[in-house]
Amino acid sequence: MKKKRKRQYTIDEANAMLPLLRSILRDVTALAADLRGRYEQLTRLQNTEGLNRDQQDEVHRLIEEFEQGQDKMREFEVELEKLGVELKDYYTGLIDFRHLRDGKEVYLCWRLGEPEVAHWHELNSGFSGRKKLETTVAMSEPEA
Repeated sequence: MKKKRKRQYTIDEANAMLPLLRSILRDVTALAADLRGRYEQLTRLQNTEGLNRDQQDEVHRLIEEFEQGQDKMREFEVELEKLGVELKDYYTGLIDFRHLRDGKEVYLCWRLGEPEVAHWHELNSGFSGRKKLETTVAMSEPEA
């Protein structure tokens, strides 16, 4: 079977995607925080000895809500995958776009709250390897 080639974005294409991605990633980050809270609450309850009936019902309700949240998160992941972006951090809304830079594949890096795509990094370096995109300002010839 032929491996599907990953989409590569130009900087302009990546920036054009931001309104849609902001909407999706606001939902992703809110759901991630909610899931973490439910997991912590569930863990506390499950580590309590001698749960009464109400606490047992609470555990079952939390498990059901947690599983529903995980299903919703999978839907967001599939939606982002179809758009050709890679979700790197659920809590901050960090995503990468594959991009061709000087003939080499790299990531354009953006996270929720940033006004535009302004960073890039090598495929294997991650967020800590982010570098600022250079602005390509055309230099005018000095007047004679």
